[in-house]
Amino acid sequence: MAREKKHTHTEDDQARCCTIPEVQVRSLAHISDGHRQRLIAKLDRMWVNGTQLTYYFFKQPANWRGGSEQEQAVRDAFATWKNCGIGLQFREVQNPEEAMIRIGFDQNDGSWSYVGRDCIDHAKNPQERTTNYGWDLTTEYGRDTALHELGHVLGFPHEHQNPRAGIVWNEEKVYESLGGPPNNWSREQTHWNIIRKIAPNTVDGSAWDKDSIMHYRFAAGLIESPAEYQTKPLIPASGLSPVDIQTVQALYPALEETVAELREFESQRFSIAAGEQVDFIINPSMTRKYTLQTFGNMDTVMVLFELRDGVEEYIEGDDDSGHDYNAKIEVHLHRGRQYIVRTRLYYAAMRGMSSIMVY
Repeated sequence: MAREKKHTHTEDDQARCCTIPEVQVRSLAHISDGHRQRLIAKLDRMWVNGTQLTYYFFKQPANWRGGSEQEQAVRDAFATWKNCGIGLQFREVQNPEEAMIRIGFDQNDGSWSYVGRDCIDHAKNPQERTTNYGWDLTTEYGRDTALHELGHVLGFPHEHQNPRAGIVWNEEKVYESLGGPPNNWSREQTHWNIIRKIAPNTVDGSAWDKDSIMHYRFAAGLIESPAEYQTKPLIPASGLSPVDIQTVQALYPALEETVAELREFESQRFSIAAGEQVDFIINPSMTRKYTLQTFGNMDTVMVLFELRDGVEEYIEGDDDSGHDYNAKIEVHLHRGRQYIVRTRLYYAAMRGMSSIMVY
């Protein structure tokens, strides 16, 4: 059953669109195996499942401050994504040095966010925003904006740029529309955020979801095909679509309640498919420097956390995807403390030929 579309927002709201900062796309041209290349590209920006994403609301400078209502709207959006039953965790912190996601509310800077792990790979300065909200988040459209930007944080691109959407744009009308108020975008911004199709090897098998929270709304006449949108606007239903929920659950499934222990000098073999991950608890017998390493012909991202009062705090990570070496972390661990290592698989030459060890 289609969800009801409520039009409580203003016409100006309907025309406001978010942007994604342009970042250098990692080249995988040196990888001759096309299947391996596609798997790495698809998962490249996704977090390791179980990661606790810490977030912070800027209080200074004054124009970055949102106030209690705007901040609460973002907290509610985090809760909506979490209530999908996903394995990611979200925790608000009180200083930017602790935060992976740093949020501002500059009303003159539009709404935008880095995508997935770009938040930590391309915005490393703790005084730098990873996400900004540029308009009121307490309206229906604003609440959708809060969800949309956090969708980017989780690693999702714009749905209207899905190469499987089959959208044919009236490009000059799009440039003209987005180049005027309230967005006032350059042609380059419009191309990057609307006209450009994202690489086919970075999307999953889903067909076009015009009701996705990651889809813009478009006025009539900006889309030439499908033909129905030549004469009527494309307005996604409010909130997360069923496909949004299915997709986030598939990428970040609920975590297992029990986690096996990785003992020192004991190799643990594992057999998982691309996109899946394996987790192990580590209880060091001594306080010393340890090495955690994967073995086998595979591409992985491995992340180590320390468990403190039930909270996972990020320690270190290594991504070996696209390189001819295995993920490896050298780190000082303490006896009496507990750690968890989470390893997500991009690609393996043969299933069942992978292992991990701490020594």
